[in-house]
Amino acid sequence: MSGGIQWLVDQDDWRHGVVFARGIEPEELGVRMGGRPGSVVSPITDTEAWNLVLDLATDDDDVVRVGACCGWSFGVEYGMGDGGDRLVEISRNGVEAIHLNPSPDHPPAMFSYARDDAGVCSFGIGEEVWRWGEQPDLLLPELIAAGVLYPDGEYARPDGESYRDRDRHTLALIETRFGLFLPRDEVVNQRLPAFLI
Repeated sequence: MSGGIQWLVDQDDWRHGVVFARGIEPEELGVRMGGRPGSVVSPITDTEAWNLVLDLATDDDDVVRVGACCGWSFGVEYGMGDGGDRLVEISRNGVEAIHLNPSPDHPPAMFSYARDDAGVCSFGIGEEVWRWGEQPDLLLPELIAAGVLYPDGEYARPDGESYRDRDRHTLALIETRFGLFLPRDEVVNQRLPAFLI
């Protein structure tokens, strides 16, 4: 699968946090994520971004590559990434912002949604029974309709289901609800503008 966002879980090692923002251009998203304008002179590839993070050899410097698709700007994080910590700030002045964090060092993967300076809804992917934010039940109808949760809020996915199938199921409903699309070829193979964080 090359479209939407579900392809993220099909990677052997989902390691990119991704921030989506609707209402600002990609370069503004990079700045709101903590990027310094002009800190990376020319567009870079996925491999060059990882090499840049490794060359920096510090937890204090990360890289974000930015682009746009289907009405959303996106920022792909390299390094530790703190898009989730900045999400409310990113959403200021009427912007919608979503953070998908693979959380490889502390599963589960996380979904967070902010709008207009407020953390609206967050949950762990695979732990949707525990939701928080100003509207923790924002996606509850979709979670029930997709068979992730029962109407009483209990977990409805089959026992023994692979984590990839489970995560793909929840990402599919997030993708549909918000109209998200992360162009795989562009992220993996092409050059995108980048910022040092």
